[in-house]
Amino acid sequence: MTHDIHVIGGGLAGSEAAWQLAEAGLKVRLSEMRGSGEVTPAHQTDGLAELVCSNSFRSDDAESNAVGLLHQELRTLGSLIMRQADIHRVPAGSALAVDRDNFSNSVTEAIDQHPNITLVRERVDALPDGPTIIATGPLTAASLAAGIGAETGREALAFFDALAPIVHRESIDMDTAWFASRWDKGEGKDYINCPMDKDQYLAFHQGLVDGEKTPFKDWEKDTPYFDGCMPIEVMAERGVDTLRYGPMKPVGLDNPKTGRWPHAVVQLRQDNAQGTLWNIVGFQTKLKHADQVRLFRTIPGLENAEFARLGGLHRNTFIRSPELLDETLRLKSRPNIRFAGQITGCEGYIESCGIGMLAGLFAAAELTGKTLTPPPYATALGALLGHITGGAEAETYQPMNVNFGLFPPIPGRTKKTDRKKMYTDRGRAALAEWLNFPRQEAVPADNSAELAPSA
Repeated sequence: MTHDIHVIGGGLAGSEAAWQLAEAGLKVRLSEMRGSGEVTPAHQTDGLAELVCSNSFRSDDAESNAVGLLHQELRTLGSLIMRQADIHRVPAGSALAVDRDNFSNSVTEAIDQHPNITLVRERVDALPDGPTIIATGPLTAASLAAGIGAETGREALAFFDALAPIVHRESIDMDTAWFASRWDKGEGKDYINCPMDKDQYLAFHQGLVDGEKTPFKDWEKDTPYFDGCMPIEVMAERGVDTLRYGPMKPVGLDNPKTGRWPHAVVQLRQDNAQGTLWNIVGFQTKLKHADQVRLFRTIPGLENAEFARLGGLHRNTFIRSPELLDETLRLKSRPNIRFAGQITGCEGYIESCGIGMLAGLFAAAELTGKTLTPPPYATALGALLGHITGGAEAETYQPMNVNFGLFPPIPGRTKKTDRKKMYTDRGRAALAEWLNFPRQEAVPADNSAELAPSA
């Protein structure tokens, strides 16, 4: 069978993209290197959509959770991954968890039996010239990664996640913290500063040293640290004052409440265009999540912090999507190529599926002579896509799960429980309106107002 489009990678994103394209009547070549004699350090089988870590797709609550809203949107749009997940779900309370083997087997069978998909077990080493979706995930083969690096510039291709925790801006206590840049440089006073006295700092330092760490997987153990992603607890182990000369350096930061420099300071930097998310500078860590929450809430000003993402450090391959991709996931320098899944910098099974679906839908519209506008930012799919393709800061871009911090803020002051329901109600209405929009009209989505920074 000749093909209209080539999808590279048979994980959740690639499988979903291939399915959407095939359902649109297009002929798809789906290349998956597992089963050709090639292996990865993380996978155990050659099944499509293999779940290599947890068997959970996380919360299925579409009323008060951004992940649950994403589940609902994918079901509405006819997701193969969600259909098979629902068939093979296992008890997990309010979460959606699956029997991983039966789930993967059923996705593989559906793809293999679709008349418009040819599944080929092969490794792809170079960027194709025709219409292509690259969905090779965090363990992209070295030869293809080299080709991507050559096209995009190697500095735009990362091989290691160094994830600092990200905090919702509204949960930071600004009666304790304050805005300032070091030495008051810069008109915007770009950082939020959380001060520590000596006793607070020493207790925090000891907590870093004593906290329980997540071990590297076997295939990560030989990956050396480099200075740009040194875990904060490793720095702490080098000496009690190491952090005070590194990411917690207080010099040049006058606390307006005391008129003096604090003993140490924790700085947060804006992480998205809307100003709703702030990352803790230099705090990439291997601490287990429970210890992170407990310890980071001892930081003055962060006692009630709500985390959009906790810290982490692991091997990965992803591109600097906010500067490389257009709003429909095309590589700006080679528009015949789209990227999907974790290689774009989305994090998580269901996020990968969502971006795979969008890549497939965008490509299908383009190849059939139609125009598909991006979903509104008020939807979970639109919020995630907007973050990947321009909402995030390119220079500090790191993988991210879907969360309400990516959505346009709800105006005014509301209770936390009410606000979540307002996000999901607004998202459902926005998706319904988007689905009713004529697909053939070449009218760009007007998301500009929704990206405006919040007050």
